[in-house]
Amino acid sequence: MPVRRALWIVCLVATLHALFFIWYQSSDWFVSWSDQDGYRRLGEVLATTGKFTRFPDATPFVPEVIRTPAYPAFVAIIYKVFGVRQLPVAIAQMALFAVTCLLVFGIGRRLTLDRTAWLGALLTALFPAIPYFVPLVLTEVWTTLWFTITMWLAVSAVDDPRMRTFILLGVAGGVTALSRPVFVLFPFALATAGLVVLPFVRVDPRPTPWNWSAMMAAFAITMLPWFTYNYLTLGSFTLSPAGGIGRGIWEGSWQAMWSGRLQDELTDVADQVDDPATLDRRVEAVAAREGLPAAPMLEYVHQWKTIRRIWVEPTDANERARARVAADREYLRVGLDNIRRNSAGQLVKRLARGVFILWAGEIPIRYSDINATPPLVIRTGWAIQAAIMLAALYGLLIFARTGRVAAAVLLATPIVYVTAVHFPLLKEARQSLPAMPIVLLLAAVAIADVTSPRRRTSRTPA
Repeated sequence: MPVRRALWIVCLVATLHALFFIWYQSSDWFVSWSDQDGYRRLGEVLATTGKFTRFPDATPFVPEVIRTPAYPAFVAIIYKVFGVRQLPVAIAQMALFAVTCLLVFGIGRRLTLDRTAWLGALLTALFPAIPYFVPLVLTEVWTTLWFTITMWLAVSAVDDPRMRTFILLGVAGGVTALSRPVFVLFPFALATAGLVVLPFVRVDPRPTPWNWSAMMAAFAITMLPWFTYNYLTLGSFTLSPAGGIGRGIWEGSWQAMWSGRLQDELTDVADQVDDPATLDRRVEAVAAREGLPAAPMLEYVHQWKTIRRIWVEPTDANERARARVAADREYLRVGLDNIRRNSAGQLVKRLARGVFILWAGEIPIRYSDINATPPLVIRTGWAIQAAIMLAALYGLLIFARTGRVAAAVLLATPIVYVTAVHFPLLKEARQSLPAMPIVLLLAAVAIADVTSPRRRTSRTPA
């Protein structure tokens, strides 16, 4: 099949898949995923005033302490052109999804045969967890695009080490970090792979330390305006003052203590009940119903309410912004205390379950219906994603055993990085979503090897 026709098929599949989720998710646009509210507000204010704040009329200026600016800027452009509406954002993100699939083909084409690269692109178009987020004003599709751009540039830079490509790689890494702060260390991971691992691998021509230095310089320059914004408005040279690791550490310290549904129920009870005595009775009733100890549940809801009160009680917008920073620090302190008190068995259980959820736990069912979904459906979804991940690991092995170690190192870096940085944090499946196109490309390599075991899947070693 001609390449152009094959790619049109991929784009058609991606578009139809995204349109399905735009229809399917429409009933949840404004009743679920409350994180959308912050992005909508920031996008609207940026579009109308040019200010990155939720409170454009407040004096003194109220800085944004949770969201980083890249995705709100994208939403602001859509709002500026098409008005403050959900559908234009969804249509734009549908296009981003299709471009992501094409980038997967571009990465695969440098490392393997066209048919395998096309299969990776098609698997990405068919993977429902990405288009699931197309209709929502959330960072998932945008960050997945930019992370895939970063990987495309990384593969291109190692394959043909031009200084311009490394500079673009640094800029793309910066945009990715400004879209989701957890990726701020990913350029360092790439540089480490390039300077520590690749020198022991046959790569011709080999990227020089100057190439990687140029990448890091471009990354730093891209990040500088945002660091400056935080320093000038909050006196803190930081990436995301209240969106740091504190809350993730705290929530991660409780992960695997109970099922996800039970923990959500406890959180809802804590949110709905203000009277301490009533709260304790409700929690004890849940514990009795489940046949579980009440003491850990009571500790969880009390910690939740105490820390949340830090940033909910202030009424002044500036005070609340600074209270969010203080709350994140308190989350970190309490979360670390919880971890110190964890038993070794609980720690192992938490980490093992968390890593599984991270890579195989996404269920593309709308939020309002997820709790009514039969467990068999959820477990089937888990099993499919676990199989994809195992196939991806086999794909890495294929690259390594056929002499394409550089490709294996580059494609393994996102998997290792995402797992490592989320290891101590609360692990959610959508946190690994930006790396899933690479996982799906590796799975395509495995499928091609299994279905055509005597065929080489690469033209030349990378």
